[in-house]
Order: sequence, then C-alpha cells, then structure tokens
Amino acid sequence: MSIRWRDAMERALYGPDGFFVSGAGPAHHFRTSVHASPAFAAALSRLVAQVDAALDHPPVLDVVDVGAGRGELLVALLRAVEAPLADRVRPTAVELAPRPGHLPDRISWVHEIPDRITGLLIATEWLDNVPLDIAAHTDNGWHYLLVDATTGEETVGAPITPADSDWLTTWWPTPTPTPTPTPTPTPHSLIKGFASPGDPESDANPLINTAGRRAEIGRGRDEAWADAVGHVDRGLALAVDYGHLRDGRPVGGSLAGYRGGRQVPPVPDGSCDVTAHVAMDSVASAGERVARCAYSLVPQREALRALGADGGRPPLSLAGRDPAGYVRALAAASAVGELTDPVGLGGHWWLRQPVGVAPGSLMAR
Repeated sequence: MSIRWRDAMERALYGPDGFFVSGAGPAHHFRTSVHASPAFAAALSRLVAQVDAALDHPPVLDVVDVGAGRGELLVALLRAVEAPLADRVRPTAVELAPRPGHLPDRISWVHEIPDRITGLLIATEWLDNVPLDIAAHTDNGWHYLLVDATTGEETVGAPITPADSDWLTTWWPTPTPTPTPTPTPTPHSLIKGFASPGDPESDANPLINTAGRRAEIGRGRDEAWADAVGHVDRGLALAVDYGHLRDGRPVGGSLAGYRGGRQVPPVPDGSCDVTAHVAMDSVASAGERVARCAYSLVPQREALRALGADGGRPPLSLAGRDPAGYVRALAAASAVGELTDPVGLGGHWWLRQPVGVAPGSLMAR
C-alpha cells in the first residue's frame, strides 16, 4: 500500500520499531559533528557561557538537547563546561528512544520538549528527520508523491493542499523544464547528508524519475521549530543542520537514506535513516515569528570560528620546543578542520534564535 512520504517517514523513524526508537542509535549509522570531535562540545560550552551571561547568571541554566540520540552531546558538554557554571547547568535530553543505561543520573531523559526553558535549546540534526511530504510538479501542478514503505517505489497521488501550495509558492520556486545537475560533493562516506558516489547502493535508488521536478514541503518542519522555540522563556534556541536557501534549493530534492555508515536508498521500512535537507530560511522565519526577535543564520565553519575553534595549524616552532605538544595540537587542528570543512560538516547551517534577550549578546561574532 502506498502512502504519503510524511506518514511513511513518521512510521519508519518513530514507530514502535522505528529507526530512531529501536536499535543501537544514530552514531552506529552516520557521523555527525557531535560524534566527530570533542571540539564541537567545547565550542558549544563557550556558547553555553554566553547564554548564561546574557541571562545574568540564573540559579539554574537549562541545556535541552532535542533529538538527543543516546545522550552523547550532553555527556560531552558536561565535561566541557567549566566550574562554577557547570554546577548550575540542568541538562535534559529529549528523545523517543528508551533511556540508555550508561547515561549519568544528572541528565533528565524525556519524550517531549519541557516548558519554560531558561537557557539553551539545542537541535543538532533533528529537523532533517522531522517527517515531510514530497511533491512532484506535473502538467496539472504539484501533486503529492506516494511511496510503498516496503519497496520505496513511488506513485503520483492527489494534488497538494492549499496550505502546502502556499508554502511552495513562498519557499520553493516552481522548477524550470530543464534543471541544472547538482555537483557531486567530495565523498564523506560516514557523514550524514553527504553522498558516497563510490557506494554501489547509492546508485540503486528506487524512486521514480520526475526529471528533477520534485520538492520537499517543509511546512511541518517550520511548525516543529516554531513549537520548540515557543518552549523557551528566555535564552537561545539553536538548530544545527545541513540545508539550503530559497535561491539554491536542490534540483530533484535531497531525500537520502543512511545505514551502517553508508548511503543507501531511502526506503521507509524502518531499516535505515530517511532524511532530507532543511529549508533553513523558512524554518528561521517561522522561529522569528514566535520569538519576535532577529535571528542569525551562518555556516557552521563561521559559527565555530566565532566560538574559538579555528582549526589553524600549530606553529612549526612548537615541534622543536615540545614535540608531543605539537602532535597534540596538530591532532586537535585536524579535528576542528573536519568540523569546518565547507564540503563536509562545516557546510551545516547554524540557526541562532534568541528569545527574550538582546540579540547582540548571542549572535555569532
């Protein structure tokens, strides 16, 4: 039976046996900034300190991780945040999967975003997994694509609703008859969101050929982000994800699957991650309407450098004075280099949405 992609993704990712609910966790299937290097958590710890200062050092500072995986980021952050601030941090993981047994007792584990957050809400590679509908542009306008959850085969369904049509009109321009091919990025076989051209499975995509005239309707993601921002009383909501802007939407869409460190066909049967890039400008606009405060949207490489992670090589003179220290510094620079690589993790977007605080105190500098 064929159903709309949004329903298929919801069942495949978050159903009782869904990809993110059961199994060993996302880290076993793809590589994110959280897993790549402790430099990511170190940079975020400096952002936590910025938020704390902007809030005038409240007695309790919330740090809420939405789509927390198995809690890796919060564990790393608790190590990176310095005293005495560390004693005031209240870490909360929001995740549908059962609580991991190894997680420190200090980290709360909940299934829904808590209310009245004062501090930092983080969503790293969460929005790309918020289910969405996919449409094909036909001679009769936009129609939903239906998918067989077992095989991944697609068929064209009913015309899209007026609400989804309005979203596409605003955020996803109608495609031209002759699309320009999207360049293949440098291979990053373990990085979620970047193709592995050498993988034979990558070329076995069962999706129907719509001549590049596909669109991924991000209205549900806008609503999810607006809801998340609405849970923050004062502080900062931060979304980190790979995505695109209106003038550069991906030709043919960006739907992809990942399993075991490899890109695979995005068949929504629960055996793999099913993901699509995020329309970051649309999401940002939705968050701004809720927070009523200006946002900042920059590539990850810029955001991390503003937080002190520049990836610069240590001076060669250090090798002569302290060979072991030089090797450590070189390894650290290499790790940051992966996080700031513009064709890899550094190409992710950082959406910083202040709530109830002066924007200048929290914008990337």
